[in-house]
Amino acid sequence: MASKPVIFAVDDDPSVLSAVSRDLRQHYGERFRIMRADSGAAALEALGELRQRNEAVALFLVDQRMPQMNGVEFLAEAISLYPDAKRALLTAYADTDAAIKAINTAAVHYYLLKPWDPPEEQLYPVLDDLIEDWQSSYRPPFSGIRIVGHRYSAETHQLKDFLARNHVPYRYLDIERDPEAETILQDFQPQPQQIPVVIMPDGTLVHAPTAEAVADRLGLQRQAGNPFYDLVIIGGGPAGLAAAVYGASEGLNTLMIERQATGGQAGTSSRIENYLGFPSGLSGADLARRATTQARRFGVEILAPQEAAELRLDGPYRILKLGDGSEVACHAVILAMGLAYRHLEIPNAARLEGAGIYYGASITEATSCQDQTVFVVGAGNSAGQAALYLAGFAQQVVVLVRGAALAAKMSQYLVDRIQQHPRIQVRLESVITAVDGVNSLECITVQHVPSGAEETLLGVGLFIFIGAIPRTDWLGNSIRRDKFGFILTGPALLEDGKPPQGWVEDRDPFLLESNVPGVFAVGDVRAQSVKRVASAVGEGSIAVQFVHQYLSRVK
Repeated sequence: MASKPVIFAVDDDPSVLSAVSRDLRQHYGERFRIMRADSGAAALEALGELRQRNEAVALFLVDQRMPQMNGVEFLAEAISLYPDAKRALLTAYADTDAAIKAINTAAVHYYLLKPWDPPEEQLYPVLDDLIEDWQSSYRPPFSGIRIVGHRYSAETHQLKDFLARNHVPYRYLDIERDPEAETILQDFQPQPQQIPVVIMPDGTLVHAPTAEAVADRLGLQRQAGNPFYDLVIIGGGPAGLAAAVYGASEGLNTLMIERQATGGQAGTSSRIENYLGFPSGLSGADLARRATTQARRFGVEILAPQEAAELRLDGPYRILKLGDGSEVACHAVILAMGLAYRHLEIPNAARLEGAGIYYGASITEATSCQDQTVFVVGAGNSAGQAALYLAGFAQQVVVLVRGAALAAKMSQYLVDRIQQHPRIQVRLESVITAVDGVNSLECITVQHVPSGAEETLLGVGLFIFIGAIPRTDWLGNSIRRDKFGFILTGPALLEDGKPPQGWVEDRDPFLLESNVPGVFAVGDVRAQSVKRVASAVGEGSIAVQFVHQYLSRVK
């Protein structure tokens, strides 16, 4: 919640300062925060802190006769910090000439004579009028996190994406476009290597922080609250969230570990239109937010951003080592890590990542494509959804497809909408052979595969959906995977109808169980899974039933 606007009283006489503060608090205390200072210098120092915290000042009520810095001199300084605040002088009878002159020369709005008793007649009516005038044009300042950075900065993009996916409100200020960004840089004067700058809600400045550092500042949970759990879920996409909801709602002490933000790749989708029960569709962020809230309501403990680095076995216990070196033990594990987007392996692609080249929908960058040309590479549903979303901002969206038909991998409802959209152009049998730009993406080279002809196209954004790979390297040799790294489960593990070598149970592996009893795999990371959100949710919920059956044997 935003702080209340400030009414600031300044007077070097303690008794007068106490009296005016009392009267201000009595009449305005419910709507405004009353602050006071006994000198102009002290008041300016306090104003600097208020400005850093992005707090508003509605009114200055300042004594004219103060040593070192009189009231008019103070207001001349204060106006540069808060030009919209109303300014009133407190004067003795002998100071009225100076006060009148100040109105004409120093933009003072009013002067009040001491004493002002009774305040109901001599003070409040004047201040009420000034405050009403101020409120008529007042817009409450944003009270959350502010990011000051360059438009085409990989570090800035990562911070924006992290906050957006974790549903943390923030305001982005572009150094090249936003006057407020220039003001903040003048106030704090960071070095070039210290940008992006993150200003926390309390005014604290953090230079070029990592997502983990911001998470710690925000108080996001990254450490497990207990040493042992019934169930630990690795991955917070739809499959992991479904497993968490069903596990916790059925009485399992459940921990979920997510390396970036709950929702996974689905959380970045601009629109999911074929999810059961939502005829108008819903965004991936909406689905992630709803599911995360549901999981927390059932008592799921969520660590994010945090990642699993190692899995080892100790009898009936499964022990997970986390990225920060800490460990957590459990009876059962559900692996729901999802997939990582495959990167474009051409010169300059890595250099321009986050500076015009993005993997996934990158909804946080869509507005920067306003009235520009952008490219989407891929032929799956994620690429189709991104193209339609970006077409709401960009002047033209060019979809580049390696295959000969858009419908080969994309749902028909998306194909139809793309083909009918006036700002979307589809280029079939086309691949990118080069990207270029000085500080950000400026152009790409596209090759028409059958003819070999190449063409250079100008554009500011390249959104890549060229397949994905599972994040399973950290599992080592303990969990069996296919040649592509997907986890084998259930019947896929059987060898000549028999359980895999090393299997110690007197039963076959459950449908979603890996070659290690009590370790399950669900969603996109599982071999032969259906790569759809609804399927992932179904597998996550079903896996919990197998977890119960497993626990009934070991507990």
